[in-house]
Amino acid sequence: MRKTVAHILEYKGQDVWSVPSTMSVFEAVSMMADKNIGALVVIDDEVLTGILSERDYARKIILHGRSSRDTSVGEIMTPDPVTVTPADTVAECMELMTANRFRHLPVVDGGTLLGVVSIGDVVGAVIDHQKFVIDQLEGYITG
Repeated sequence: MRKTVAHILEYKGQDVWSVPSTMSVFEAVSMMADKNIGALVVIDDEVLTGILSERDYARKIILHGRSSRDTSVGEIMTPDPVTVTPADTVAECMELMTANRFRHLPVVDGGTLLGVVSIGDVVGAVIDHQKFVIDQLEGYITG
């Protein structure tokens, strides 16, 4: 069985935390800390316009000595993020994340944001699939 993004969303749920590009980086990072998440999708006028990650904060605020209170999310977000659909496979997500060096993928279907999958979600799905295969092989060998 091919594991897909739909399977991940089924398991983890479809909660999505978002912010507008006009919000201060300080407020957005505070939200990430409060929700214990590593990225927020940026939504303006009901359209996915970017993604803000802890990496964006570290590299574009901290390393440049900028003030997170005086900088808007739109100034440091990654615009037009790469997205996946529910039909994409876990392997495809892993390839995208590895090739592009990011840890979060918004899930979009027909222009509608359905969720976000993280590298942790993808690795968890791979581990679950491996356990399933091992159990099947053990059953075959001993059965």
